[in-house]
Amino acid sequence: MITLHHVPFSRSFRVLWLLEELGLDYEVRSYSIRDGSLRTPDFLSLSPAGRVPALDFGEGTVICESGAIVQYLCETYPDAGLAPGPGPADRARYLEALGFAETMASLIEFLNLQHVFLRDPADASPVVIKLTTARLRATLTGMEAMLEGREYLLGERFSAADAMMGFNLFAVPYYVKMEPFPRLRGYSERLASRAAFRAARARDGEQDFYDRDFYPVPEV
Repeated sequence: MITLHHVPFSRSFRVLWLLEELGLDYEVRSYSIRDGSLRTPDFLSLSPAGRVPALDFGEGTVICESGAIVQYLCETYPDAGLAPGPGPADRARYLEALGFAETMASLIEFLNLQHVFLRDPADASPVVIKLTTARLRATLTGMEAMLEGREYLLGERFSAADAMMGFNLFAVPYYVKMEPFPRLRGYSERLASRAAFRAARARDGEQDFYDRDFYPVPEV
């Protein structure tokens, strides 16, 4: 049995979503960032950095880091057609999208730290928040352009790159207003309408990160 070690509404959702797209049987073991469960010896034996996701295939095969897991799953189940192999013209775009997804996610993670997870909120830096939010908005502007004439990142077909990038777009609206990005809004709606996405959300669990719908940039 495949076991996904998971925190609700974190990057491990990418893997949860992809497992549903692949139609695999799996178990979800949930943790919280706040309660120390990611620092226990048992969990650290699976993920030495104390991070989710960690995907345990049994028999000693455990993989960490969402991007690596997504690529491994696509290579292990190539008949699903969720990633172009070496050679096709859209392979370069696919790899670019995986990297771009992590660039965007790292900005979201930094804003999470500044807005949500600092022990003392007074330690947050308005200047850093303003600059990071501007960088995040710039990635959205670039992605809006990438989607011109496309239903998904690779064109008309869904791929694992959409699970990687798409998850970010469900966290971005906590920090950036989406009204200026009509293509991204439509893209997010298409992703959220997928049966596998809905099934993954049903197994995701409740997030305990955000206590409001939007975190504005503080005044400098």
